[in-house]
Amino acid sequence: MLRRHFNSRFVIALAALAAVALSQRAATAQDTAYPSHPITLTHGFAAGGNADVLARIVAEGLSTRLGQAVVVEPRPGAGGNTAAARVAKGTSPDGYTLILLTGAHSVSPAMYKSLPYDALGDFQMLSRAGYQAFIVAVREDSKFKTLSDLIAYAKQNPGKLTYSSVGVGSTQHLAGELLSAMAGIKMTHIPYRGGGGPMTDLLGGAIDINIDTITVIEPQIRAGKVRGLGVTAGQKWWNLPDMPTVSQTVPGYDVRTYIGFATVAHTPAPIVQKLTTELHTVLTTPAIKEKLGQTGLDVQPSTPEEMQQLVAGEMAKWKKVVADAKIPQF
Repeated sequence: MLRRHFNSRFVIALAALAAVALSQRAATAQDTAYPSHPITLTHGFAAGGNADVLARIVAEGLSTRLGQAVVVEPRPGAGGNTAAARVAKGTSPDGYTLILLTGAHSVSPAMYKSLPYDALGDFQMLSRAGYQAFIVAVREDSKFKTLSDLIAYAKQNPGKLTYSSVGVGSTQHLAGELLSAMAGIKMTHIPYRGGGGPMTDLLGGAIDINIDTITVIEPQIRAGKVRGLGVTAGQKWWNLPDMPTVSQTVPGYDVRTYIGFATVAHTPAPIVQKLTTELHTVLTTPAIKEKLGQTGLDVQPSTPEEMQQLVAGEMAKWKKVVADAKIPQF
């Protein structure tokens, strides 16, 4: 009886080992075959905006490298939170849904009392793409010739000036709030859902100030329709050497945003490695790097671990900024 019991346990153990081996073999085969169908690259902003332009440049390169279509899917709303929540809670960890993250991903945990996802734990970071700065801009015919002019007017007329952002909780929004706090002024925030709406309304006179990326602002400066009052980085930006910085008028002001790529947490390691490797190749391909540079992106790929540390560090930074500046949470 004992021998029979021992044999049955031995058979069960062998069967379990065989099942594990088959499972590992199947996973390896699946990883090796990846990708076998099109990939979605989503982002949380409107079509035609900065995130959309960057996503399409990278998607084209990834499609070539991976041999499958990489389809860009804008899902605007809540400063990027709508897209982030969908990826975190509504997709499978199979590498077929990617997300372009901006610095707003680190701003949202500071600006919102609660989020429907974990900005770190629900995502597998892949690589940083690089950094961008913003421009504080007015119409070319505006009476504000310098940022000092604007601040002086705002101090005399609290709340009268309006400024745009690509959404509540976006980095552009917080850049405006931080400017108000540090300059001792009050401006009225007008949120949009990304895209060309803010620039259209600036040119049409519906808003006074547009705080947005170089992708959006710089072409209008070249066209003679917009005046840039300052770049938000703490020092001169690499492709805008003649533009003053906001910090020259408001000492200590420094706002940049990162651009990076991620997928859902628990995606198999071989797929993560493949995506990271191909992203690095795409980002450093001369023709693509040049296109990205034209948007003002300072291209700086990273490891997944470095991207994770960046997101976490920026979250801590913005939480402190919001608390110190007493910016109301939503």
